[in-house]
Amino acid sequence: MEKSRVFDFGVSTTLPGATSTTTSAPGFCFGAAEAAPSSAFGVTSTSFKLTNERTKEEKTERVVEIPTFTGFQLKLECEWRDVQWTEEQKKNLMKTVSSYKPSCKDVHCARVLLLGPVRSGKSSFISSVQSLFNGRVTNRAMVGSSLNTSFTKKLQSFSICAQKREDSTRLVLCDSMGLGDGDMTGLTLHDILSVIKGHVPEGHKFSPDQPVGTETPGYVKTPSVGDKIHCVAFVVDASKITSNNKGFSSTFKLLREHISELGVHQVALLTHVDQICQETAKDISLVYKSLSVRETMNKAGALLGMSTSYIVPVRNYSSELDLDVNTDVLLLSAVDHILQYVDLFFQDYVPQQIGPKLC
Repeated sequence: MEKSRVFDFGVSTTLPGATSTTTSAPGFCFGAAEAAPSSAFGVTSTSFKLTNERTKEEKTERVVEIPTFTGFQLKLECEWRDVQWTEEQKKNLMKTVSSYKPSCKDVHCARVLLLGPVRSGKSSFISSVQSLFNGRVTNRAMVGSSLNTSFTKKLQSFSICAQKREDSTRLVLCDSMGLGDGDMTGLTLHDILSVIKGHVPEGHKFSPDQPVGTETPGYVKTPSVGDKIHCVAFVVDASKITSNNKGFSSTFKLLREHISELGVHQVALLTHVDQICQETAKDISLVYKSLSVRETMNKAGALLGMSTSYIVPVRNYSSELDLDVNTDVLLLSAVDHILQYVDLFFQDYVPQQIGPKLC
């Protein structure tokens, strides 16, 4: 007689969301063991011959050995998004990004606004993208160390350039003050919409108690399509999705509703994915095999109120001194993802003024 049974050998066999199972076999002693092939999730089964000490009756029991999961839990056999982790793919993506040109003739560069809570990784993403085009790790957008306040206080636009002129891009990443959990703790809805509409001058220092208006120095009264924001990228920290980001759910959804009314498409960057998965921290190319990352992306989608098809994971450079091909491929894939939605803005854009269509 053969049946499945789980034995506890003093090692935790608790899966996330489940309770441990312990089954004893009084009166039996173990005989020879034979391991069965591993399953897709690394769970193995071993067959044991057990002999009843009283009746000498033998029977076979199958022991299912379930590993203890910490940090990186279960790894999928196949990537749930197809990515080529090669130097050639990096070069192809760099060429795609550097050759991008806005389809609107009066716009020289695509302007992308990064929005997210304090220390979500906005400035680090900008510096990381600039680093891979520079060929070395640099911190162009300065990053602070405060846990509760935004280091970036003003609107800063960064043109992503390369050492070689022919590799320079038509992409501008705009950094701003971090979102707060209240009207007086971060960038306000009014000021965000003013930035997207193109009214806010470069270098404007935000202050929650002094909203952007016509009296603001440098205020752009009649912004051109080139002054506007062409795509918004929300930035969320994967390691904080279930903790201090809960209060941002209504904020994100309100923002998305107002931004959509302006005809601006939105995507999301899931940063710090290496902090929720030990194996991904060792090798970022495993990011699309990690169930931890996939589950966190689903939570991010619920937080933002958007489909996960709009969300891409990234790993920013932080303590590293040298570039990594796999990290670069992930970053460039995110930039390419953003530019696809920039294109949708120009396809849908209809000038407000009377006259020939610009795009």
